[in-house]
Parts: sequence; C-alpha cells; structure tokens
Amino acid sequence: MSLEKLRRVVSDLHAQLPANNLVAWTSGNLSGRLPGRELMVIKPSGVGFDALAPENMCTVDLQTLECRDPYQPSSDTATHAAIYREMPEVGGIVHTHSPYATAWAAVGREIPCFLTAMADEFGGPIPCGGFALIGGEEIGREVVRVLRGHRSPAILMQNHGVFTIGKTPKDAVKAAVMCEDVARTAFLATQLGKPMPIEAQDIDKLFDRYQNVYGQTPKGGTT
Repeated sequence: MSLEKLRRVVSDLHAQLPANNLVAWTSGNLSGRLPGRELMVIKPSGVGFDALAPENMCTVDLQTLECRDPYQPSSDTATHAAIYREMPEVGGIVHTHSPYATAWAAVGREIPCFLTAMADEFGGPIPCGGFALIGGEEIGREVVRVLRGHRSPAILMQNHGVFTIGKTPKDAVKAAVMCEDVARTAFLATQLGKPMPIEAQDIDKLFDRYQNVYGQTPKGGTT
C-alpha cells in the first residue's frame, strides 16, 4: 500500500466512528501503519470528523514521532507508535470512548464472555488494563502488556476508554464496533439478572469456527 492510499484509507475509515456512535465531538482516533516502513498515518488533533480528509492526515515516524505534515497529530500519537513498535503484526489501531464499553472501563471491569458473538470475535472476555496517563507511551505499554498473546483485539483502559488493534485499520474499526455492541448487550444482561456463562471449551470451538470457517472460502463458496 502506498502512503497516499493509506492516508485515504485512514481518513475514510474515521467516518465509521461517529456513524457507529463510538465517539463524541473530536474525541477518538484511528491510525494505520505503512507496510514496510517505520511510519504511521493518524488523525490530526482536535479536528472534527466531518472535516477529515486525506490531505490533513498526519504521517508520523514511529521512532522519533516526527510529523511530516503541517497539522499537529493526535494526542494519542505516542500510544499508537508504542504499540506498533512492540507488536509488528498490528497494522491498524482505533481509540474510542464508546459509552457502554467505557462504562465497564470506568469501574475497572473486564467484559465477561456471556455471548457467542464475544467468543467469535474476541475469543473470551475483553480485558481491562490498568490506569495510565494520556500523552506519553504509558497507555501503549499497558495495551501491549495486556494484549500480547491475548486473543482479544480489544482492551478497556481503566477510567479512559477502548483501544482496538487489527492486521489492518479496517480490522481495528470492526473490533471497536463489535466491542461496543457486546459491551451494551452484556450491560443490559446484567440488569436483567445473572448472565449464563459459556464454557471455556465452547468458547474455543466458537472462536476457531468464526476465525477459520465462517465467511467466504478462497474459491468464492459459502460456509
């Protein structure tokens, strides 16, 4: 993928965050790693989602955090860069303050795996990381600590919000959308009573089916 195409992809995907009620005003951001380069493209700080365009995206060096563009990059730039440096398999990162997922983060609780949709997408509970201040690499280091080796592409950061990772920026957006969806359902279930747990071996089977069988086959057939 060229830098120009990545700037367009990252810019266009930002529209999915307000469209899915994952952000308010200018909060939240999305980034993508440029394959084969120590560069990422990330949202400019404080710019409204309706004003985002490829030309005002910020191209940032993952090592020095130097921005090649006239706009100031997101206040979460150091967080994104720290994750990319430590997790080379990650190609996209999303940060939101989506309301239901952030409510779980506010009380410092992981989202238990009550739903088959959670088993499919997250392979178990969505973990909650510890508190970390905004602006430096602290959040990024906590995301790496919790998600490295974990099946979940999403983490709740205590008192803060949601971070999701993916092989591509689109994958990270999907994880953010699904995280809020299951957070809402899990919250509503706890209001009705005590949700029924899913056995660990069934979570494993559901996760394997969704990750390896569900969807279109390489030859175009259906499963």
